[in-house]
Parts: sequence; structure tokens; C-alpha cells
Amino acid sequence: MALLERVSTLLRANLNDLIDKAEDPEKMIKQVILDMQNQLVQVKTQVAVSIADQHLLEKKQRENEDKSADWMRRAELAVDKKQDDLARAALERSVSYKELGQSFGQQVTDQRLQVETLKAALSKLDQKLAEATAKADFLIAQHRRSRAAGKAADAHMAIGDGSKAAAFDRMKRKVAHSEATSQAKSELVADDVEDRLVALEKEDRIGLLLAELKAKRSASSQ
Repeated sequence: MALLERVSTLLRANLNDLIDKAEDPEKMIKQVILDMQNQLVQVKTQVAVSIADQHLLEKKQRENEDKSADWMRRAELAVDKKQDDLARAALERSVSYKELGQSFGQQVTDQRLQVETLKAALSKLDQKLAEATAKADFLIAQHRRSRAAGKAADAHMAIGDGSKAAAFDRMKRKVAHSEATSQAKSELVADDVEDRLVALEKEDRIGLLLAELKAKRSASSQ
């Protein structure tokens, strides 16, 4: 996530080093504090959005679990009425909704982890901002006493390093996109044997569920 990368960069920033390298220390430290404030607002917004997404995923998970249970009740009714075809169809629906519920459950777990990560980043950035604000005047005054001139060459070197890092990040994104494209193409041309086997296994599971359901309903009616 680009937002977390920017936050991480700010958290790693050493104000003393930045001031030593800056041509205009006062302007630089004010800019760092401004960047932190802007990133803090963005992280707060992203935390709110992520929490909302988490609640939506949790809702979808509950809905699919409820639908699975509802179709299971219908399957039981069909068995009671000796309607095996209807019972089988209802069981298929129940299994499908159950699998969807499990998928949403995994997404909920991943989303909760993302929320916690963002909250941790928010807390650290808030603390870093407070420290930077408290140190700003002291560090600027210290620099004025210890250095008479800025180091423009160092500043240009820092900019160069940033450009290299940006180029490297772009290359990483291109490689990742290329790999994802290749994988997608491979999946598109893959043989459908696996899908057929999955369907066959699901058919067997439905059959077993139907048999178990019939046996349970038969036992309960005696």
C-alpha cells in the first residue's frame, strides 16, 4: 500500500540528519511536519474506510451463513415430503452459500489485519508528529549554531537517491504486473479437468449430505 510506504518513510526520517543535509533547515522541517500532518489525515481516512469495508464483509458473511442455514431447512422439509430432487437442489444451494460464507470469512480476517496495521501506523505517525513538533525549534536553533552554510551537494545527492528508489519501485510494479498477467493467461488456457473433478467431488458431497439428511429425518420421525 503506497500510503503505508509513505508513512514508513516519514517514520524512519531522522530530523537531525535531515536538518544537517538541508539547504534551508527551517523550511525543510516545516515541510516534514506538514507532510506528517497530511499523511496523518490520509491514514485516519483510510482507517475509517477499512473499518467500513470490514463491517460490510462481516455483513456479507452473516448473510451467506443465514442463506445456507435457510436452504438446509428447505432440504429437510423436502426430505420429509419424500422429494429427493428438491432436497438435492436445496442442499446444493446450502453448500454454495456455505462456501461463499467461508470465503467472506477469510476476507474478514484479512481486512481485520489491515485495519490493525493501519491503526498501528496511525498511532506511530501521531507520536512521531508530536515529537517532531516539539523538537522543531530546538533542532533549527541547534543547526544555526553548529553550521554556517547548507550543503547543496548533499541535498542533490538525496534527491538522486530518491529518483533511483522511485525508478526501482516502478520496475517492481511492472514485474508484478507482468507476473500477474502471465498467471491469468495460464489460468485461462488451463485444462478444465480440475473444474470437472471439483464438480464431481461436490456432487458426491451433495449425495452424502442427502443420504445423511434422509437418515436423520427418518430416525427423527420414528
